[in-house]
Amino acid sequence: MSTKISGEQTRVMNLDVGGVKPTEAVHRGLAERLICLHDEIKGDVALGGLSRIAIALYDETSDVLKTFIHSSDGDSPLDHSTAKLTEVPGLSRLAWTGARRIINDLEEVASSGQDHAIRLFAAGYRSSYTVPIHSKGVFYGFLFLNSFAVNFFSPTVIHRLRPYAELIAQIIMRELDTVRMMHAAVKVIRQVSTVRDEETGAHLARMARYSRIIASRLAPQLGLSDEYVEYLFQFAPLHDLGKISVPDHILLKPARLTTEEYDVMKGHVARGVEIVDMMVGDIGRQSLPHFDMLRNVVAYHHEAIDGSGYPHGLAGGEIPLEARIAAVADVFDALTSVRPYKGAWTNQAAIDLLRTQTGAKFDSLCVTALIDSADLIADIQSQFDETVYD
Repeated sequence: MSTKISGEQTRVMNLDVGGVKPTEAVHRGLAERLICLHDEIKGDVALGGLSRIAIALYDETSDVLKTFIHSSDGDSPLDHSTAKLTEVPGLSRLAWTGARRIINDLEEVASSGQDHAIRLFAAGYRSSYTVPIHSKGVFYGFLFLNSFAVNFFSPTVIHRLRPYAELIAQIIMRELDTVRMMHAAVKVIRQVSTVRDEETGAHLARMARYSRIIASRLAPQLGLSDEYVEYLFQFAPLHDLGKISVPDHILLKPARLTTEEYDVMKGHVARGVEIVDMMVGDIGRQSLPHFDMLRNVVAYHHEAIDGSGYPHGLAGGEIPLEARIAAVADVFDALTSVRPYKGAWTNQAAIDLLRTQTGAKFDSLCVTALIDSADLIADIQSQFDETVYD
């Protein structure tokens, strides 16, 4: 039986707008399906030596290749790994040519100093087969297949694996396309509405990446899977989509809001949940992977650890982890960005504010994970520094 991803053991709270209720462990979707398919593949005697199936996704905007899901007969040596695709020439060639690669003896590659090959070899893997995932001119990432046996990927094995490889690629693309459809729909809603708020494309890109930094740093401690980290990265930018319902004179007011105006502003959370529910209802809840995570981010990112947040006054662990992460990422970028009512703070000033509010407004683990990532923060800010609207 294949080894399940450690993040599947993580339990979180799944909160409805009307109240709080515990759920089963979440974020199993694609990983669990891959594990089942792996077991099915190994039912073929000729393919019984297939020891590992793994997917890495590509983020074109930052040239980052990142681990996503896997099914392994042993521990995965590459969890929570990222690399610049342009810094891995062999994979870059595969990405742009569509060619497939067989390595019959990983020891030779590992001895050359290639980091990922070293880690795979140390975990006992001896051969690999790499398949780039493309559709309609879009490069999604790679499918990696490994075996503990040298020379496992013979022409016969490759021939028998081909339909499975194509099936896995189709499953990955279908799920990711559903998420992208959600992003596109939200972008259209924002563009056709009369509201032009402070949520610039650069802010959303930075905030999503800060969320990924936090989740990645917490992953070993909390047992979060790469799948969890990736979907949080995808959904975090949708946190404030309900702001399309807030009038411009409130949203863009260059002064402190009145009590009445603040009440109107706070209504964007409920409106965001309504929009998410409506959109997911149209495409089918089962078609959107990790719907609960998206809903939690939208519904609870303004809650506070001490219970002083809104709209439900949840406290501590009652607030879903993904919402706690998104809150820290969002506030940090809001503080360090120009807004209609303020100038940009320095990173240090924003960090100092987060520290003073740790344990009151913000989750201490999330704050620590972010402020311990100064170099990564600087890289993100230099890459996404434009201030134009979407």
